[in-house]
Amino acid sequence: PETRRKEFKACLFALCFFHAVVLGRRRFGPQGFSRVYPFNDGDLTICGAVLINYLSKYEYVPWPDLQYIFGEIMYGGHITDQWDRRVTATYLQKLIVPDLLLNMNLGQNFKSPDASKFSYAQYVKYIEERFPGETPQMFELHPNAEIGYLTNHSANIFEGIRHLAGGSRTRGVSDVAGARESTQLLLDQLPEDLDMVEIRSRIPEMTPYIIVALQESERVSVLLQEIRSSLTELQLGIVGALNVSERMEELAVDLANNKVSEAWAKKAYASLKPLWLWFSDLSLRFTQLSEWTKLEWARGPLLRSTWVAGLFNPMSFLTAVVQVTSRALSEPLDFMRIRTTVTNHYDPRDLPRQPEHGVFIHGLFMEGAAWELGKGDEEGYITDPKLKELHPDMPVINAYAVLEED
Repeated sequence: PETRRKEFKACLFALCFFHAVVLGRRRFGPQGFSRVYPFNDGDLTICGAVLINYLSKYEYVPWPDLQYIFGEIMYGGHITDQWDRRVTATYLQKLIVPDLLLNMNLGQNFKSPDASKFSYAQYVKYIEERFPGETPQMFELHPNAEIGYLTNHSANIFEGIRHLAGGSRTRGVSDVAGARESTQLLLDQLPEDLDMVEIRSRIPEMTPYIIVALQESERVSVLLQEIRSSLTELQLGIVGALNVSERMEELAVDLANNKVSEAWAKKAYASLKPLWLWFSDLSLRFTQLSEWTKLEWARGPLLRSTWVAGLFNPMSFLTAVVQVTSRALSEPLDFMRIRTTVTNHYDPRDLPRQPEHGVFIHGLFMEGAAWELGKGDEEGYITDPKLKELHPDMPVINAYAVLEED
């Protein structure tokens, strides 16, 4: 109705701004939204129709109802992560409010126009002249989010160029011969296989932690055997002792492109690193497992602190924490939950001893935030990250299990 034209234009303008924000956040990856959601113009159109219906039927503007319908039903219908849903709900709680009619700020130096005086053409002109640049601050994100986005975007461009440059190459003996140096270097740096027979002979009792150590050791042994056999086979193909197969050619091309072989990736842990960084990471993982399996397990089945991100299956380790606590308390496993306390130590070697409950874990980092250490025995807290520090390390964390009711 004509009496509600001012409210309609103001709400619709804020709704369009909200739509632009949620679409713009997607380019920042997980810092924008945890998952990729198919927001589209249809969502905006339907919300506009809902807005007309509500303004026609109510004598007043039902601000909470509009916030809920837009955030939980229309846009929220796409969202599966509770934290992403909280993000959109918070935007709407700040944007779809009575202050819209009082020229409130929608973003940095961008006010809601006076709806009683603006026509469609004036709105278009206002947006073209006054709409702020798409900086991270516009989306309530830290400036580091832009650095991360541009870094990933640049990496994708160079990856595309590399694929295009290599797309016309003819695979053959020349590719294989060119991999001679890389093959030998990888074989020289490849760790020896773990002696699973010797490791099993020292097991006093199959506890959850020891089971995890065995599972990790078996998986890294399978991976090392796959790497060693494929590299050795490629070496024989290079010197002419074996006929060059398609598998050898593919491995040679992967080595030339600094890419992890698909055959290796199938038996490895999830990773997006290029070959040489991936190989260095594998060596560090092997070193931790080697130290873990050399412990006198009768005295204790754990390292002082475990690099949990260096495991093939980190969740199995945390599950072991729950299992051990469940058995100690004689409580059902389903009623146990993991809790964490962040210490004030970054280096695991600074830890005086094992924790009274649970385990120490390290190797985690943050994105879009940082951790401020506490004073003395006080626990620290989350804070803004420093500029250009994209992935601040987390201190050592004490992970332990508690009863759900506690």
